[in-house]
Amino acid sequence: MGLKAQDYTTDKVDLADLYPGCCELWVSAEDIDRANTEDGLPAAELSAASGSPDLQPNEGVTLMEAANPGHTLLARYHAPTRSLQALRRVNRTRLGRIQPRNREQTFALDLLLDPAVQLLTMVGKAGTGKTLLALAAGLHQVADERLYERLLVTRPVIPLGKDIGFLPGDIQEKMVPWMQPIIDNLDFLLGGGDEIHQPPGRGGKRTPRNSWADLKSMGLLEVEAISYIRGRSIPRQFMVVDEAQNLTPHEVKTIVTRVGEGTKIVLTGDPYQIDNPYVDAESNGLTWLVERFKGQLLAGHIT
Repeated sequence: MGLKAQDYTTDKVDLADLYPGCCELWVSAEDIDRANTEDGLPAAELSAASGSPDLQPNEGVTLMEAANPGHTLLARYHAPTRSLQALRRVNRTRLGRIQPRNREQTFALDLLLDPAVQLLTMVGKAGTGKTLLALAAGLHQVADERLYERLLVTRPVIPLGKDIGFLPGDIQEKMVPWMQPIIDNLDFLLGGGDEIHQPPGRGGKRTPRNSWADLKSMGLLEVEAISYIRGRSIPRQFMVVDEAQNLTPHEVKTIVTRVGEGTKIVLTGDPYQIDNPYVDAESNGLTWLVERFKGQLLAGHIT
């Protein structure tokens, strides 16, 4: 048309400056010992070596001794008491074969297991354990601790590349291909491959456990199409929104406002794996939500 065009940038979040959800502080050995107590370490009394950090509520902090960098402690900033408190919840909880492999996963698991953190966002590359940790923590709190009535899983139905056309069956049958990554994680968590003794064709008998159907029949798992979530009110559930990077800010706002009393919502995704042509790494709903809820007492985030 010969018209000069300019991208609409007022609702964009600079991905390079996205809030990471964790930081490192250099402190004294006495500060580390105080943080490991029940009362924690008051943030106002940090040693001079750590400077004056601007900590966000529920931010993960790695305390490192200035004189001995090998002496560390993982803590979290507790905003109501303005103190750093050592992570204990992760060490007290057993999630079967699942355990954190680095400090970021430890911070994430601590936030997942804390009912006071009612909204949690997890951003990371493929294979960093976002969905697996969320499902493991959700199943534990639904089936073992009975903190929530059921685990609700949803994800946007946006295909990778060209679509193959309509899917047969009712709504539940149509959702199965979209939920296959969730099914794979549930099979891993619940030992779906433990009953496979030998490869088929060599005298072995393949009898995998159908974890997906078992959880649904027991009422512990519900699958919801994001397209039909408008108007719902979802109380007392552990809600996981996977692949949230494909959602627009408007869609994320719609989903978050579905949360009822006693519900915890976890959004996971990778801004570098966007299949939606109408959003990018800086304008998608997940990064937008991270920046908007930064500083809120009920929210947590980890990269």
